[in-house]
Amino acid sequence: MDSLITAAGRALAAGDPLGALKRVALRDDAPALALRGIAMAQLGDLVRAKALLRGAARAFGPKEAVARARCVVAEAEIALVSRDLGFSAKALDAARATLETHGDRVNAAHARYLEVRRLLLIGHLDEAERRLAALDPTPLLPASRAAHELVVAGIAMRRLRTKPAREALVRAERAARQAAIPALIAEVESASLVLNRPAARLIANGESRPLLLEEVETLLASDALVVDASRHAVRDATKVISLTTRPVLFALARALAEAWPHDVPRGTLVALAFRGKHADESHRARLRVEIGRLRRVLRTFADISATREGFALVPRGARKAVVLARPVEEAHAAVLAFLADGESWSSSALALALGASQRTVQRSLDELAAAGKVQSFGRGRARRWVTPPVPGFATTLLLPAPLPAD
Repeated sequence: MDSLITAAGRALAAGDPLGALKRVALRDDAPALALRGIAMAQLGDLVRAKALLRGAARAFGPKEAVARARCVVAEAEIALVSRDLGFSAKALDAARATLETHGDRVNAAHARYLEVRRLLLIGHLDEAERRLAALDPTPLLPASRAAHELVVAGIAMRRLRTKPAREALVRAERAARQAAIPALIAEVESASLVLNRPAARLIANGESRPLLLEEVETLLASDALVVDASRHAVRDATKVISLTTRPVLFALARALAEAWPHDVPRGTLVALAFRGKHADESHRARLRVEIGRLRRVLRTFADISATREGFALVPRGARKAVVLARPVEEAHAAVLAFLADGESWSSSALALALGASQRTVQRSLDELAAAGKVQSFGRGRARRWVTPPVPGFATTLLLPAPLPAD
């Protein structure tokens, strides 16, 4: 093999893209194009990297299936980093199969990790966990083992399992330092910091305070009745009732839980649930209907008693009622939470990750842009949205997984 190509490949494996470019920057043969593409990706020029890798895939001959497959895997990683979550899973799977057939286990495993990371980003935790369980990280190189442990930690965080997450991050740091790649070490350190940042707010007895992820885990395992404003659900340690499709009932449940153990006046409930400024007789009648519906939904958790002024939540058993809210709440908090990871997102990728229509996401982005909270670059399909890290927002690792409907 060409000594310059070999040296450039070793430089890339060690996280030295500039060293690799010094050896192949002026060459246009297929291996050099592929290495230049990977180097540009490491330097952050993803558009140029993608073009170079596609050129390399075309330049490799029909007998160089493994090389073409590696280009497909590299391009898929660029798509993931640039939050183009619609990249072809079939093409990636075909490339992975080719690599496995020809004995390239390291790159084949990397292809599997890319798909698992994509599933993690869009909240498909069960499928991501199932695919990850089929992978054995033992024979992998240190850099790949670090990537494996980062995925393990990401799933554990989304499952609210902080102890396994910390253990995975310790293993990831060990592997990253063994690999001696500065960018990888920085990624592991950044993921570790997430565990020490507020992940939610606890609202109880009229007071609010931030919670770390570990404290959220403890709260959800306790006997408290929790109105979860992140997932629009009511839950205790054994059961979850989703109110995602019933916003009026959720608004009432949250108001009652925030006021517990006191009652909430009828006028306040009308304003919160129906946006009504004054509680006339028609509003009061509708409120009684909705309270009756909420009482039936929560019958295994709590009762709702009528008081002279309004209604009060009465949890069953000697337990308290609390509200678990996002660290910062505003109309487009979920969109901002994804953008807070510092990556550039397309509106289609955000729609896929949020489980919303692209038009809905675009409206949110337009409103955030008008408020100066996000900005875009590019045009058409290449348009991307970014924002500096937003204080108080959890990163994508901490965004809650979608709950099943009732």
